[in-house]
Amino acid sequence: MNSLAPHYDDHLGPVYSWMIGDLDAALLRSDAELAALPLPDRTTGLAVDLGAGIGLHALPLARRGFSVLAVDACQVLLDALKSRSGTLAFQPLHADLRNFRASLDTEADIVLCMGDTLTHLPDRASVEQLFADVAMSLREGGLFVATFRDYVSAPLQGDGRFIPVRSDAQRILTCFLEYAETTVRVHDILHEREGTQWRLRVSSYPKRRLDPEWVVDALRSRGFAVQRARAQNGMVRVVARLSRR
Repeated sequence: MNSLAPHYDDHLGPVYSWMIGDLDAALLRSDAELAALPLPDRTTGLAVDLGAGIGLHALPLARRGFSVLAVDACQVLLDALKSRSGTLAFQPLHADLRNFRASLDTEADIVLCMGDTLTHLPDRASVEQLFADVAMSLREGGLFVATFRDYVSAPLQGDGRFIPVRSDAQRILTCFLEYAETTVRVHDILHEREGTQWRLRVSSYPKRRLDPEWVVDALRSRGFAVQRARAQNGMVRVVARLSRR
């Protein structure tokens, strides 16, 4: 995905767990987010987590009894997930999330794409193809849930485009957004203390600007019954149930 892989492998991945902060608290928030969803009654089925990262949703799903296919393009994040998974039923997959179907040998009960992962895809055609692949991978009545940021309705302006992410005595992470017509370039500005000096590292990558209404319509065209709501951290959440083949 162009500059996305090196951005995560070399820049954001190594500090991702630090960026999250209190991981136990983050896992509790994710578990509460899952508890609010109409999850399948059959919690011994297969769940696919696209963009699983360090496992904020994959771990709670596995603890509920699902076998989890955890897909991420960043090996650093998958290694962090595996270090916490213990004996839970996990299959980590280091791959572009658009290729997840190649690793399925049965229909999924639920597919997640959380935490703004959708906007990492390079174009609308890739998003539409992902929705088609999800529809072909879910069992009848299966659930697809995605959260993503709305970079369309109210673009940040001026100094508001600088977003403090986290800081402590050793690191400061700030995000800067640069809007274009169909994308927003995300600059992650990282200061790290080395002895008495601060070292600056900057890396950036584009995210897709997805209109929430377009996402809803695209899912409905693939046979999903869709509900849209607000999610954690101001994100948009779509909950889509497959109603036909």
